[in-house]
Amino acid sequence: MKLPVLKSSRWNRSWLFGVLAAFVAAWFLFFDTHSLLTKLELQNQKKDLIERTNDYQERTAELEQKIKDLENNPNLLEKIAREDYGMRKPDETVYKIVKTE
Repeated sequence: MKLPVLKSSRWNRSWLFGVLAAFVAAWFLFFDTHSLLTKLELQNQKKDLIERTNDYQERTAELEQKIKDLENNPNLLEKIAREDYGMRKPDETVYKIVKTE
């Protein structure tokens, strides 16, 4: 009796190889510590951190410019002291005007 082992065996090997390849691909895409999902999350996190860094650098530059202006312009310093902190010169009377609607 002759057994048709060759055709089914070849088919079984290719099917097994395909399933194994799919399993390995799924493992690397989703479950590995260096998976595609992890890389995407890290790239998004990196992008957010770069944006925050740029915002902080802009804010720092603005504050440094404000410090230079305050150091070089005594009139600006006096204006901020009067308006923001309510300071006044000795023997000076300050009247606050309250606006009503």
